[in-house]
Amino acid sequence: MITMNKGRRMSRTGHPSRIDREKPKAGMDRRAARTRKALHRALIQLIQTKDYEAISIGDIIAEADVGRSTFYAHYTGKDDLLRSAPDMMREVLFDHLRSIRRDGDGGVPPLAFSRFMFEHGKERLSLHRALFKGRAGVIVLERLRQFLAELLREDLAKSGATASKGAVPSEFAVQYLVGGFMSVLTWWLDRGAKEPPEEMDAAFRTLVLHGLGEGMSPADGPRPSPAPSTHLPHRHP
Repeated sequence: MITMNKGRRMSRTGHPSRIDREKPKAGMDRRAARTRKALHRALIQLIQTKDYEAISIGDIIAEADVGRSTFYAHYTGKDDLLRSAPDMMREVLFDHLRSIRRDGDGGVPPLAFSRFMFEHGKERLSLHRALFKGRAGVIVLERLRQFLAELLREDLAKSGATASKGAVPSEFAVQYLVGGFMSVLTWWLDRGAKEPPEEMDAAFRTLVLHGLGEGMSPADGPRPSPAPSTHLPHRHP
């Protein structure tokens, strides 16, 4: 779990998290921020036309039109750069959650990330299918699992839910939900995202909030209302 140290978000290894390093700060000028974005866009462009394993640092810097030393001033290698893709998605998701708080009563519905992720996947289907395959998929999916688990831990903490004797431990619930969601998301994308995102979101929320019995019996009982549409901005990835 991410902990705080001297005001900075820390990873499980004790190093500053990639999320914090990706955010432009007072010490990073606009040119450095633009360089990172250019490198990120270059990798995203390349990965849609070429296997990740075959992409070299030379390919990336040529696409981004930057020097090799400039690349290594920001990233240790292409895997390090690839980890920035989910972090940028995380920021878009957090912007969406903040907009829900502003537009509503200040609260966020349970599992609000679900519809965002389905809509984001649908709108950028070819990109996500490229990102989720091979060795790139191992890196990207693990980073996605990490930030979704972080969101769910925060949701449980805000709800005030506590594990009574004999109850399911909260971390078990977090890992169960994240694992199930990621499996459904990748299965849906691999099949071409045929079903509408709102239907996928409603099905996932029904199973989580009401259980398998209701989820497999459409005529029985009320269904959860679909989460608010994300109205995704045109941002990368």
